[in-house]
Amino acid sequence: MTDLPEDNVRELSDVPSIEVISKAAIMLLSASAERLGLADEDPDTSPRRDLDEARRLITALAGLVTASAEYLGPHAGPLREGLQSVQRAFREASAVPDEPGRGPGEKFTGPVY
Repeated sequence: MTDLPEDNVRELSDVPSIEVISKAAIMLLSASAERLGLADEDPDTSPRRDLDEARRLITALAGLVTASAEYLGPHAGPLREGLQSVQRAFREASAVPDEPGRGPGEKFTGPVY
């Protein structure tokens, strides 16, 4: 007998909060990188690059990571590093970079250089 798809689905109430937060953060981080064109060989010519969308995703990621840092335990450091990486990539990709402290998510994280 084969498992039906619904046999492999967990109830949301059975998923630990740290797992939900981490998965949401990873999704936002991955989507940010995609919108920055980082998945392509040349981000500058990526058809997926959309800095307006990237700004929104990075800001949401910064809010989530900052607000949940105390719960993330050993995951906090790598998620902060990932966040800073996309914040720096955004600054590099911008034709007119934001002033320090005004970039995506920096109202939550402070200036990223």
